[in-house]
Amino acid sequence: MVANPRMDFGCAAYCKYAEQCLGEMTPDLLAKRKDLLKDRVAVEMKKYFKQDFQSISHAMKVSRYAEQIASDEKADLAVVLSAAYLHAIACPEGETGAPAPGPFCGGLGTVQALLQPLGPGEEFIDEVLDTIKALWGNQGSPGSKNARILCDAHTIATEQEKEGGQLKIEQGLGALFHTEAGEKLGAKILLKESSHEA
Repeated sequence: MVANPRMDFGCAAYCKYAEQCLGEMTPDLLAKRKDLLKDRVAVEMKKYFKQDFQSISHAMKVSRYAEQIASDEKADLAVVLSAAYLHAIACPEGETGAPAPGPFCGGLGTVQALLQPLGPGEEFIDEVLDTIKALWGNQGSPGSKNARILCDAHTIATEQEKEGGQLKIEQGLGALFHTEAGEKLGAKILLKESSHEA
C-alpha cells in the first residue's frame, strides 16, 4: 500500500460529514475546522444584518475583544467567537441592558437556525446558546468561562460605544468585569483618556 502524496483532505475542514468519511481527524485538521467555522459564522452574521452596519460593527468589536480575552483565559475560541458574532441577533426584547429590539432581533431560535447548516454539532450549538443566554441574563450558566468572557467583551464594546467613549472611573472598574483578562483589557481600552489626563 502506497500513500498518495497529492491527496488533499482540506475539505474535511468544512464538511459536516468529514468524520464519517475519514474517520478520526488529526488535531491539526480539527483546529483548522474550528477556525473555518468561526469565519463562516462571521459571514452568516453579516448576511443576516445586511445593511445594518451599526450591528455588524458592534458584533465585530465584541468578537475582537472576546478573542483577546479568550486567548488569555485559555477558552474555546470557536464557541466564544461564535457567541460574540451572534449575540446581537438573539437580543431579548425589553430587557435591561439589551439593545433596542428591532427588525433584526431574531432570538435564540434564529441563532440556532443559522448555526445548524454549518454542521458544528448539537453540543457546540448548545454551548453557544448557553453563552448568549448568560449574557442576556436568561437561564444560561453565568458561571461558565465562555459566558464570563462574552460578558466582559460586550461590556468593553458597549462602554466604548457610549458618548465620550471612555470611562471616567478608576475606582470600582473590577466590578464591571468577570475575568482578569477582561478587566485588564477594559482598563487598557476604557481608561485611556483618564490615564492621559493624570
